Amino acid sequence: MNPAVPNSDQPTGRLASLDVLRGFDMFWILGADAVVLALGAMSASPLVKALAAQMEHKPWAGFAFYDLIFPLFIFISGVSLVFALPKTLATLGRAGAIRRILLRVTLLFLLGVLYNGGLAQPWPEVRMVGVLQRIAVAYAVTGVLFCCFRLRTCLTVGAFLLVGYWALLTFVPIRNIALTREALAASLGTTKPTAEQVAGLYAATTEKVVGGYERGLNLANHLDYEWLPGGKYQRYWDPEGILSTLPAVATCLLGLLAGHVLKRSDWSPRQKVRWLVIAGAMSLAAGWTWHLQFPVVKDLWSSSFVLVAGGWSFWLFGLMYYVVDIREWRGWCAPFQWIGMNPITLYLATSLVGFGDIARKLMGGSVAAWLDGRMAGLGELSLALTSLGLLLLLARFLYQRKIFIRV
Repeated sequence: MNPAVPNSDQPTGRLASLDVLRGFDMFWILGADAVVLALGAMSASPLVKALAAQMEHKPWAGFAFYDLIFPLFIFISGVSLVFALPKTLATLGRAGAIRRILLRVTLLFLLGVLYNGGLAQPWPEVRMVGVLQRIAVAYAVTGVLFCCFRLRTCLTVGAFLLVGYWALLTFVPIRNIALTREALAASLGTTKPTAEQVAGLYAATTEKVVGGYERGLNLANHLDYEWLPGGKYQRYWDPEGILSTLPAVATCLLGLLAGHVLKRSDWSPRQKVRWLVIAGAMSLAAGWTWHLQFPVVKDLWSSSFVLVAGGWSFWLFGLMYYVVDIREWRGWCAPFQWIGMNPITLYLATSLVGFGDIARKLMGGSVAAWLDGRMAGLGELSLALTSLGLLLLLARFLYQRKIFIRV
């Protein structure tokens, strides 16, 4: 990671709306979600309750605002490639640019392992995949494609990945066994199945089924169980597993398309917004139509999920571009700019520093109890606000001192 020190408050040559959108995206997982959830627990308002419900992932099929945060970041990575890689290609050439991509990806992957707990657990409990690792792989594949092929070829690859992923999950037979704790416990007659018991039951299951998209009963989850080394988030499979990473590349490629729209010199800014809106509408329509057969499921990163999340990403990017870069309404942008210039650093800080623990030392115990005595839930809200406030102070500190840590 290298600190970059720009000459002005807003680094030159950067798209302000992209930094703001990145910061807006990260804002929710850095603590704003906890604030809304705390408000939802306090309030009887249907509107507040509805907003709080959007701060949680759907249990399986469906789509909530919180399901957008991860794919939006990958989408933004694709947009960023369009603005960053041409300079690298001009300076280092294709081979040098690819080497730099692979170096960045390796570092990001290792940081992902560190975020998951590093080597605190003995092997094979170390989780090797996760959010940063998926971002790394999607960025790597998209970056190499960008260096080697035209946009049309890149989009063709994206379409192939979406259709191919659907075909694999739909037509490749798998064992008729659901890899969930509840289903396995029921089949084995014990509340805590051992790894050996599960392996024996899995091997003994000879009946095959196709077209499974249910939790634990699909090709992606079964491949993770058989081939993914290390610990898994869902014990037997991982939502950031092997096969489901392929359509995540398509998410990054949608961002690549949006970046190309913004870079077109023959379109006016309003034409670019119009095309982003049209692309978003088409993507949403295609995704929800596909949902009728291939459900929108974040944990599967289903092809329909890619299109639905991509549609909302196009629209949010278009909105930010219109508000921030065209109309230049930027009075509200500062906190998102602070975060957007150091997203990975702040994301890692939430794991390594523990802002929630610091907030409890400042506002927990008797203070939180006293606040709860004034209004039920006020103590939890104060803790969430304090944690978020501390993180924003760190983001502001780094931004004001022009410390921008690139990965």
